[in-house]
Amino acid sequence: MSWLSLLFAGCFEVVGVIGITQVNQRPAFRSYLIMVGGFLLSFLFLSLAMKEIPMGTAYAVWTGIGTVGSTVIGMVFYKEPKDTLRLFFIAIVIVAVAGLKLIQ
Repeated sequence: MSWLSLLFAGCFEVVGVIGITQVNQRPAFRSYLIMVGGFLLSFLFLSLAMKEIPMGTAYAVWTGIGTVGSTVIGMVFYKEPKDTLRLFFIAIVIVAVAGLKLIQ
């Protein structure tokens, strides 16, 4: 259950980053709500996950999910670059996160 909480934490981290992007593009109550709500839920689920998963592993996986998720969202919805080298490094982050899960 703690790994599922960590997955949710990473996903809500992405929601918070989307909120930051929306605040920068068009500051509105809804944008701030998405940003703050995403980060609050992210920290809530991260704290739940850290009851069973060591801090270093939980933080690395959480940031990895947030990094990959935000980058993919940026490429798909915000026209950020999709070059091969960028995709290669995203793959490295995914492999690192999977490796941390496997050794846990």
